[in-house]
Order: sequence, then structure tokens, then C-alpha cells
Amino acid sequence: MNAAAAEVRAAAPQQLALPPAVPPARDVHMPGTITLKVDGTDLARHIYNVHETVPVPSELSAHGGDLVVRYPMWLPGDHSPTGPITQLGGLSVHAGSQTVAWLRDTVDVSAFHIPVSAGTSSVTLDFQILTPVSPEVGRVVMTPDMLNVQWNAVALYPAGYYTRDITVSPTLVLPHGWQYGTALRPRAGAAAGDSVTFQDTSFDRLVDSPVFAGHYFRRFDLTPAHGAPVALNVIADRPEELEATPDQIQAHRNLVLQANAVFGSHHYEHYDFLLALTEELGRIGLEHHQSSENSGPRGYFTKWDKTFPFRDLLPHEFTHSWNGKFRRPEDLWAADFNTPHRGSLLWIYEGQTQYWGYVLAARSGLMTQPQVLDAIALVAATYDGRAGRLWRPLVDTTNDPVIARRTSLSWRSWQRSEDYYSEGQLLWLEADTLLRQLSHGQHSLDDVARQFFGVDDGSVVTHTYRREDMIAALNAVQPYDWAKFLHDRVDVVTQHAPLEGLARGGYRLVYAKEPSAYQSARQALLKMNDYTFSLGFAINQKGKLLNVEWNSPAWQAGLTMDEEIVAVNDLAYDGDTLSDAITAATAAGSAPIRLLIRAGDRYKTVSIPYHGGLRYPRLERIANTPDMLADILKPRTIAQ
Repeated sequence: MNAAAAEVRAAAPQQLALPPAVPPARDVHMPGTITLKVDGTDLARHIYNVHETVPVPSELSAHGGDLVVRYPMWLPGDHSPTGPITQLGGLSVHAGSQTVAWLRDTVDVSAFHIPVSAGTSSVTLDFQILTPVSPEVGRVVMTPDMLNVQWNAVALYPAGYYTRDITVSPTLVLPHGWQYGTALRPRAGAAAGDSVTFQDTSFDRLVDSPVFAGHYFRRFDLTPAHGAPVALNVIADRPEELEATPDQIQAHRNLVLQANAVFGSHHYEHYDFLLALTEELGRIGLEHHQSSENSGPRGYFTKWDKTFPFRDLLPHEFTHSWNGKFRRPEDLWAADFNTPHRGSLLWIYEGQTQYWGYVLAARSGLMTQPQVLDAIALVAATYDGRAGRLWRPLVDTTNDPVIARRTSLSWRSWQRSEDYYSEGQLLWLEADTLLRQLSHGQHSLDDVARQFFGVDDGSVVTHTYRREDMIAALNAVQPYDWAKFLHDRVDVVTQHAPLEGLARGGYRLVYAKEPSAYQSARQALLKMNDYTFSLGFAINQKGKLLNVEWNSPAWQAGLTMDEEIVAVNDLAYDGDTLSDAITAATAAGSAPIRLLIRAGDRYKTVSIPYHGGLRYPRLERIANTPDMLADILKPRTIAQ
């Protein structure tokens, strides 16, 4: 190095050392109890007001020093750092009557440093959670008639402890006369009223026990004979949405019975389905160990024949009590809520849960067998047509909760998103049919589930697992090279989705000119029309393209999502006009389909030389083969 170069290097800046790391979590009990009071009555401004008292550990109190509290960021079920820290405001800290100046960590911005003086036994924290006032800001969790309390959003916790070792006494203040559902239980002897104090619990379990509360509320008992208590807690925008028939509630009771039959166990002290029937509260579908946290469409009960496409949701979330909560991939378990998760086994965690969601929906009567078969057809066609499978293996999509965090993607079919859900579902359908074939009908995935998830009946303590553990469970039921089976479908690029389960189950994927009853109902609920398997896009009722499939006819014509179809063959757009044009273009010698497109302030006309007609996926029986799918979907006999 010459002198000039040495002089330049000497003058160049050097990286500043990072500040000390936040204290890591230790598996030791935190002395004392956090008291947490959340006031959810400011509905007009969508604000939670929080008052929290945090004990100061004796070793810190003796000499004074730095108390670090954290806002939960890595949330089980989200698999990504989605804690809504932007909503935290107005933080003030007091030690007795003295105001204490806090300092946010400059690297870990979810951590707050609180300098405490010697002799300080506790500090109080007051702050607001400024929840979204409209969907344009974020997910709405407070409306004039209901609220969704997610405790991770309204609490801070001390760093340095496993969150299972932190004890909390939570209180929730509700608008007058409201009722609530939660896996938490009120403290014995607590006075009835609008303020409810729950039993002391760990911070871990608190975060895992959200609350749905509302002006219009009903609770339905689903407890099976000689079983742990189970309830369906429903809130709604309107009181008439709560009018369920006995047969509808019986289908939910059947869900509990059929799930217990599959897994041969339960891992909850009690279980509370939380269901919001709403167009105002933000959509939610999140699993918890002893509850669900779900929203459904208005008409869930009152338009039962039209809302069935969403009725696999509660079976899915209930399955998570076993798969994901009781048994959890070891790289998805964390000691606290600020340690990153790794989702390499989400194709088991979510994929197999998605499979059981469909199966249990059929076995319980929440959906009919034909409805579930139509749903499977749509899944099979969608994922077999995923262009992105040519470059991205399924296992890599398990990183998407961190990569994309469920934001919109311009080219989802090429980028792939969280495909481990529904492609994982097809994988486990294939595994189930293979188990049945190899064992000549003696064994099935039910047996694997009972062996894998049914251990330690009644225990609520999480058991972690690795891929090797699932392979061992499969081999214990039916010896086979299951390691290779999974590797070939998960770890490498494959041209097609795993559809062998359909053929082995007695069906083939075909396409019809009319949508199935399932797809028609789904389109109506989502207020869209689906031309994915013809022109290659889905479109809302106003003509806006919701997506464009990579390499489809629409893609070849240069269309992109968010553009608007204004006219079809010189006629104003509506769904019937477009469908008619696609059908007419099948005639010999037909001209290309001509679309007038608006893209922002620009207009363009595109011609699509597509002549294949309308195409909607169906499952067709293969003649002279056993109907294995019917056997998979039929209810299990329940011993009384």
C-alpha cells in the first residue's frame, strides 16, 4: 500500500460499535406479578388505554440500574415480527410519584430502557395503543359494537426471562353491558360488572388468550360427554346474525367429537372458539392453544347454504391446538416474543392442519363431501398451475412470513407466497392415500396423527418436534421411504403439484364450462369473478384485476394487477359480458377478445387470442377404482 492509499484509509470512517445487547431470556422465575389493566371503552377514537405495574427484581432494586421492558414483536401463528409497535403512544413511566425518563434502544426499537434508582420495588407504565381507525390504516380491532383484545398489542414485559416464567394479573374494562369470550377465566369471587379481572396467568398464556367482546354476543356449549369444556363464542355486527339453528350448532359439536376421534387426545383445559361475524372488524384467522381467533362473513348462520366456503376455518384452527400449539416445530418455539422464528416445517404445521381442516369440515357436517371435493379441485388446479414452482421449492416458501409479511405481490403465481399451506395440504392427501394403499386399507393418516399428536393426553405443555420425528411416526404406522417421499415434494423444484393423491383416491382433475357450487359461492362471498384457468386473472365486481397469472393469456397481452377492464369487445364491462365473450371466442375463426383497459390515467386496448373457453376445475371419478376420498371424508364412528 502506498502512502497516499494509507492516508485515505486512515481518514476513512470506521463502524461505530453497537450498544450492549438487550439481556437474553433466562429460564428463571421472575419475582412478583405484573398487574395489567386495559381499558377498551374509548370506541369512538379506537384507543386502548393501558396501566401496567412491573416489579423490579431484587438484585436490580438493591443497587439501581437498567430495567428493560419489551414490546412483543414475534408472535406465534404469524411466524414473523408483526407486533404493531407503531400503535404504541403516550408512554410515561413512574417510580412512586417520580417520573422516570425512558430511552428506546437504538438497535432493538421494541426495547425500552428504564433507569431505576436503588430501593425501587416497581415501576408503573401508562400508555395508549392507537389502533387503526379505518382499514386504510391497518386491521380494525375496535368498532361501535365489538372489540378484539390481543394482549401482545397492549402489554410490555421485562427482558431477561422466558415469558412462561412471568406472572401477570390482567384486568379488562369493557363498554357497559358487553359480554366476552376468551380462554382466560375470571378470578374467583371477582365482582360482576364491566371490569373483569382474570386469574393470574403466565405472560406466555396471556398472549395466547385473546378476547372477543361485543354488544351482540352468544355462547353455545359444545362440550362432549365426559370431555373437557368447549364453547363457541360468537359476536356480531347485528343481533340477527346470532340466530343459529340446532342442526348448525350440532355440526360444531360434531367437529369436537371428530377431532378427538382423529387425535385420540386433547391438550386444552377448556377450549373457546372465538368467532366474529362482521363486515367492520378486521379479518382475522389465528390459532391459539385453548382458543381460536376468527372472523367470518355475515350470514354464517342465517345464509348457511351460501357461506360454506369459509367453514373449514374453525376445523383448521381447532386442529392447531394439537398441531402447532401442543406439538410445535422446534425452530418455531421461542423463549420470548422478541426472538426470531424459523419456519422450515410450516408445511407440517400449516400444511397438515390445512388438510385436517378440510377433512374435519366434511366429517362434522360443516361442509358436505361434494363441497369439500370441489374445494380440493380448486386447490389442486391452483397449485399445479403455479408458475413459480419452476424455480422455487416448497420449503423456501416457509420463509415468506418474514420475507413478504402478507403484503401484496405483483406476480404471486411466479413469486409464490405461503404455498406451504395448500400445497402442503395436497402433500398430506397424497401421504394419506399412500398409507391406505400400502397397508391395504388397514392404516391411514388418522393413525399417524393419533401417534404423533395424541401423546400425553390432557397435557398443555408444548412438545417440540423435528422432521425426523414425523418421518418416524409415518414409518411406525407403515414402513416406507418417507424421508425420500417428503424430500422429493418439499426440498426440490417440481413441475407439478403433488396430485398423485387424487388419482390414488379415485379422482382426476378436469375442467368444466361452469363453476362448481363451491366456486360460485366463493366468488359471491369475495365479490369477484375468477377467470384464472382461462384468461388467467381474477377480477372484482368493478372490473379491477386482482391478480394476473404468470405466462397466462392475460400476462402475454401485458395486463397487470390493479388495472381496470372498462369494456369487452366495445361493450361496457360486467362479469356476464366477459364470460359471454370468452365463450363466443371458442367458435371457429373467432377474433381475439378485445379489452379496453384503464391503468391510472392511461387507457389502452389489448387483444387476447384465447379460444379455449371458460374453464373451472372439478374432480371426476375414475371408473372402476375405489373411492378412497369418500372414505377419508366420511364421519368416524364415535363411541358413546
